[in-house]
Amino acid sequence: MIRSELLQALARENPELRAEDVERAVDTFFEEIASSLADGGRVELRGFGAFSTRERDARKGRNPRTGESVEVPQKRVPYFKAGKEMRARLNS
Repeated sequence: MIRSELLQALARENPELRAEDVERAVDTFFEEIASSLADGGRVELRGFGAFSTRERDARKGRNPRTGESVEVPQKRVPYFKAGKEMRARLNS
C-alpha cells in the first residue's frame, strides 16, 4: 500500500471527514513518529509494533561504480519490530 491508497482507504471509512482533514491527520501521524525517532525516542503502537533507531558503526564500504574503498560514517537507522498481534495475523 502506498500513501495515496492509505488516504483513500481512510477517506472511504470516514466519509464525514474532508480529504484535507484525512491528509493532515496522516501527515501529523508520520511527522510525530519521525520527530520522536529523530530525538532518540521510541514509538510503540500496541498490537502493531514498535519503531526505534539502531546505531550502525563506521565501516569501510566500496563504491560499486569504481570499486574504490570509501569510509562510511557511523549513523542511526530506523528499525521496526512487529508486535505480537501483528506477527500472529501474518502467520495465521
